[in-house]
Amino acid sequence: MSRHTDSEVVVVTGASAGVGRSTARAFGERGAKVGLLARSEDGLEGARKDVQQAGGEAIVISTDVANPDEVEAAAETVENEFGPIDIWINNAMVSVFSPAAEMTADDYRRVTEVTYLGYVYGTQAALKQMRPRDAGTIVQVGSALAYRGIPLQSAYCGAKHAIQGFTESVRTELFHDDSNVQLSMVQMPAMNTPQFEWTKNRLPQKPQPVPPIYQPDVAARAICWTVDHDKDELWVGRSTVKAILGNRLIPRRLDNYLASGGYNSQLTDEPADTDRDHNLNEPMAGDYGARGPFDKQARDQSYQLWASIHRRTLTILAVLVAAIVSLVLGQRVIFSD
Repeated sequence: MSRHTDSEVVVVTGASAGVGRSTARAFGERGAKVGLLARSEDGLEGARKDVQQAGGEAIVISTDVANPDEVEAAAETVENEFGPIDIWINNAMVSVFSPAAEMTADDYRRVTEVTYLGYVYGTQAALKQMRPRDAGTIVQVGSALAYRGIPLQSAYCGAKHAIQGFTESVRTELFHDDSNVQLSMVQMPAMNTPQFEWTKNRLPQKPQPVPPIYQPDVAARAICWTVDHDKDELWVGRSTVKAILGNRLIPRRLDNYLASGGYNSQLTDEPADTDRDHNLNEPMAGDYGARGPFDKQARDQSYQLWASIHRRTLTILAVLVAAIVSLVLGQRVIFSD
């Protein structure tokens, strides 16, 4: 029996940790009813507590987004429990830190199934619920790497590029059908999430996000703002803007720059733990929370994001300042004459 009220009904994939965990909590602060999808039961229970403590309601659904039947069943469970889904956030991912020459076919297959096809299946499940009602918002959590590939992450970069193309294609179809369903993509910078503690790693040192690094709360704020403002695409962080625009203007120079500096920027000084478990095929035990091990380097704010969100206000202020300057200069000319 549905218990739907006027509060938002939200689904977040990859909700057990990282950006998904922060995003679920952010919607909980809005009083939303949140369907939490991920493989990690420990992480999902932690996310449930976060949402409830923030003021929302939550249901946990252990889901491997690489399985379309599980994703569709999860969508139906959320609708049966909370009512029509208003917002669907595709965020689940896995990756492998490795030179392409050392990757296996199974590595590429699994990363593609989760990080790309998981978004496809999530979008299809959401659209199945939203299109008949002609309402709803789907957000794809993307990356600067959707536009600019970097070394040592070929599978992940390929998946993010694929998501970008898929999203643009589906959005044009929604436009063609005059649909009121909103399909957005938020391109993220490097984030301080637990993925660097559990991602499969073939590198000689422990991996790290490419600086500058941001806290996942920054991503959550960007996602919530995108939902509220029907934004087709939002770039988060100065580094994301530089990567996307640089790839458009000087792609060959970026190739050479990344060839020389793109390796060390992803490595810490600590040797890799060759016996460490990873979550490529199975979830890690335990609750890792939203943040990773890089709190000291991570930023709590993005001035670029603030400027993007307040662009209209900044434009008005710029016009006012220009008008005041023009008036003052005009008066000086009058008095000097």
